Amino acid sequence: MLKNVVAVLLDGVHPFELGVVCEVFGLDRSDQGLPVYDFAVASAEGPVLSTHAGFSLTVPHGLERLETADLIAVTPAGTDTARTYPPELLDALRRATERGARVMSVCSGVFVLGAAGLLDGRRCAVHWRHADELAVRHPRARVERDVLYVDEGTVITSAGSAAGIDSCLHIIRQEHGSEVANALARRMVVPPHRDGGQAQYIERPVPEGPCDTVGEVLAWMGRHLDRAITVEDLAERAHMAPRTFARRFQQETGTTPYRWLLRQRVLLAQELLEGTDETVDAIAGRAGFGNAATLRHHFLRVLDTTPHTYRRTFRGPTAGTAAATAH
Repeated sequence: MLKNVVAVLLDGVHPFELGVVCEVFGLDRSDQGLPVYDFAVASAEGPVLSTHAGFSLTVPHGLERLETADLIAVTPAGTDTARTYPPELLDALRRATERGARVMSVCSGVFVLGAAGLLDGRRCAVHWRHADELAVRHPRARVERDVLYVDEGTVITSAGSAAGIDSCLHIIRQEHGSEVANALARRMVVPPHRDGGQAQYIERPVPEGPCDTVGEVLAWMGRHLDRAITVEDLAERAHMAPRTFARRFQQETGTTPYRWLLRQRVLLAQELLEGTDETVDAIAGRAGFGNAATLRHHFLRVLDTTPHTYRRTFRGPTAGTAAATAH
């Protein structure tokens, strides 16, 4: 269970990305029933660091604080991604993954993980502006150029600033379930979930016409996840040809209708597994999967676990006995 979190900083730290990590893991929201972490900020270059915004920070801890961390978040610093990094920091990150801790990067913090050799053979995400450079400097890394974040087990990487929020909430969801992650997102006033594979930016963020092309269709889809829905059905509802609708959907949401619908159905199934005692067959029907076998298939693909295991993880070993057929 994730308890001990450290943000590790370098001189020239970017305040917003640091703030993202602090906002998710560093605030005590126990009065709202949300988890509390033993959170600290550490550096190999402290105790006083400059920031990218022109002010200074005092950092209370050195790298020894990383030795007991369950999660180490590496934030970007400065603009020179070709700089060298303290060898002792790279050693500490390698030791952390070897003992089973997780490390995550926000934006160009991924270059630190690359320098430590932690990207070799792994998929990784980075801000689209840095993708070519990352691929050249670390040819053994598998750079995903157009995703929000990538979870490779002990190594999690995210793209630009807001994608750091998405990856942090992804970790919260893994550790505590969708109900806690959604509550934290609501407290932060951010979307509760953006899929890691979603595009980093959308081609037409502001509709050209007087109305949102797919906004009403999205709302309808969310209310009718239990129905069999095709692109043709959605296009007709939007008064568009299917190919035009699919293209507009991708432009305005950064993903395809199928992927959006699948992810929303999985999220609904997660919530029902956590919050109800309904059978997995019943949940599969309510979430639009039809039967437990189909739900299990998509759960394994998206979450790398089964509905039965997910329910047992987030509700305890005696919960969901009605779902015994889900494994």
